[in-house]
Amino acid sequence: MDGLEVTVANVNEIEKKGIKLDDYDVLVLGSATYHGEMLQGMKTFLFTLEKANTAGKVGGAFGAFGWSGEAPGRIFSTMQNVFQMKMVSGPLQLKSAALGGGAKMAQDYGRQIAKMVSSD
Repeated sequence: MDGLEVTVANVNEIEKKGIKLDDYDVLVLGSATYHGEMLQGMKTFLFTLEKANTAGKVGGAFGAFGWSGEAPGRIFSTMQNVFQMKMVSGPLQLKSAALGGGAKMAQDYGRQIAKMVSSD
């Protein structure tokens, strides 16, 4: 799908860059899993996201992990159940970002999100 504008940002820099979350129709969030948890920057960002108008927006969650991989599922669940977002079929979970096929999986996930946006 063509025609979608994308902004990529580190959650620790969103405020500094002046990014207004309410201006976006879609949010896709990701974090690695470290000792069974998402990274602290993502935890903090989720509290910030509570103040944004997210209900009904399209969302997705992703993450790479080496061992347990809980972070993407926790982000996905928070977006769906707390923020009331319309989520894709599930989180994108990649066991090690270095494994083959990860880029294609990410592209396919992006296509799922784009289809949800275009069907609204």
